[in-house]
Amino acid sequence: MLARILLVEDDPTISRSLEQALTAEGYDITLAIDGTSARSAFRTLVPDLVLLDLGLPDADGVELCREFRAAAPATSIVVLTARQEEADIVVGLDAGADDYITKPFRLAELLARVRAHLRRPEATEPDERVTAAELEIDAGARRAWVAGEELALRPREFDLLVLLVSDAGRAVSRERIMDEVWDENWYGSTKTLDVHVSALRRKLAEHPRARVPTITALPRYGYRLDLP
Repeated sequence: MLARILLVEDDPTISRSLEQALTAEGYDITLAIDGTSARSAFRTLVPDLVLLDLGLPDADGVELCREFRAAAPATSIVVLTARQEEADIVVGLDAGADDYITKPFRLAELLARVRAHLRRPEATEPDERVTAAELEIDAGARRAWVAGEELALRPREFDLLVLLVSDAGRAVSRERIMDEVWDENWYGSTKTLDVHVSALRRKLAEHPRARVPTITALPRYGYRLDLP
């Protein structure tokens, strides 16, 4: 099946070139030029990936991102933004986006990011379960629990958690994380990794009475998951 992509972009020049390029790559593209049509298309399509311009004429792109994330946790969301400030970018990622691309962007970069986010996770044995204190992961079902309560994880959050737990107590470099969780040919910033780590920390911290691992940042190297 062709991957379904919802392109939400109100600039006709950008939307036309992106639609042509993505179609040429073999994707099934649905174009929405504002928030109203984007909401309608999202409900009908349930896309595999959303390319979401934050600067829409009739909607707050960040709020739209939150809506899409809540409705479809497994859908990848890449925001397109003219905002260059790091704080603005982090707001978009915190709203549920998996990644961001700032305008103006190179088409080759965008296509590489799309391929990375649509890459399917490698198959795992259905009974492959990993535990770390009161954290339990079922890799085959792509589910995780803390003290019996299931965590709501985005696709990359889950993959990141599996990698860190599999090497619990060991330092894992940023380069290895980007290669294994995102893509070995990743094209662009790794700020998205830091935001995903922050999201994982928050979700684990929502269970203060449980014995859960902590994620330790290793400056200029990467991260380490430490058992309680």
